[in-house]
Amino acid sequence: MDGSQPDSQPQELEQQTTYALVRRIGEGGMGFVYEAIQHGAHGFIKRVAIKLIRDTVVKQHPEFFQNFVGEAKLVAQLIHPNIVQSYQLGRYQNAPFIAMEFLDGMDLLQLMQAHVERNILLPVSLAVFIASRVCRGLAYAHTKTGPAGQPLGIVHRDVSPQNIMISREGDVKITDFGLAKALNLMVDGEGEIVVGKVRYMSPEQARGNRTDGRSDIFSVGVVLSEMLVGVNIFAAASSREEINRVLELEIPDFRKLCPDLDPVLTKILERSLARDSNQRYPTAGEMQVELERFIYSAGYGPTSDTLAQYVKDRLDQPPLPALSQSPMTITGSATTLIKKT
Repeated sequence: MDGSQPDSQPQELEQQTTYALVRRIGEGGMGFVYEAIQHGAHGFIKRVAIKLIRDTVVKQHPEFFQNFVGEAKLVAQLIHPNIVQSYQLGRYQNAPFIAMEFLDGMDLLQLMQAHVERNILLPVSLAVFIASRVCRGLAYAHTKTGPAGQPLGIVHRDVSPQNIMISREGDVKITDFGLAKALNLMVDGEGEIVVGKVRYMSPEQARGNRTDGRSDIFSVGVVLSEMLVGVNIFAAASSREEINRVLELEIPDFRKLCPDLDPVLTKILERSLARDSNQRYPTAGEMQVELERFIYSAGYGPTSDTLAQYVKDRLDQPPLPALSQSPMTITGSATTLIKKT
């Protein structure tokens, strides 16, 4: 071998990657999300998102650190057009970070809030289109298997408008698998602690019971109903009251909340929001088929281009100021998050 081509043995490619933080685009109790520019060899640059955990959280909550690493390993295996892609797991000073796909756009919560401010609702066809794309991503994640063909048992457990991204190109992508459960990848606290945004939880999740993909289907139903009628049916003044509403509130007749709502769509909502998980769609794929049959029954319907055109005027906002911060540098294997199959 003259060294110009790799041999049959696995190769470790060393690289130096520098991420220059541009602006903070998200913040929570556990950490931050930044827009950043990735710099590589020969002038290579790429726009990415950096999810960085607070170092105090790492010290005080080691189980959260384990789940953060588990999230990175999990999302690295999920290659799908409706799921935000993960590129690299690294460390900056004392805190871990994930370099992820950057989406130039907004999350669904921002889009919905823009409509609330104007006292209007999302067009029905676009709301259903968004929900169908979320179902596409979930159907893939729920059935994902590992290298040996074993089911990973993925359940997102935090499907909510904040975790549904919409790009300028009209792409719909699920993000933030930080509360997901997956076999051998995440610290699974089901039965011990209730995690997630309560008003989007399934009844079984709110009880702290074991969940499967049907729990995410319930959450999609809540998100879709909120897009269609303009309110979250479980929203309340406190988390405890929201849990009670998730467990006990009678699911409303959505046609009374929105008289123009198509009866077919009403039935889709009612099935997805059945409190007995056995009465819901058995898979996200089946809910996706029903949603797509509804919007394409006439032989045509919304596309990513349609959604892109619709949100275009709602994204023209002045950029946030750049950070006065030095770039962070990580040196490591270029195959850090690549699973050998």
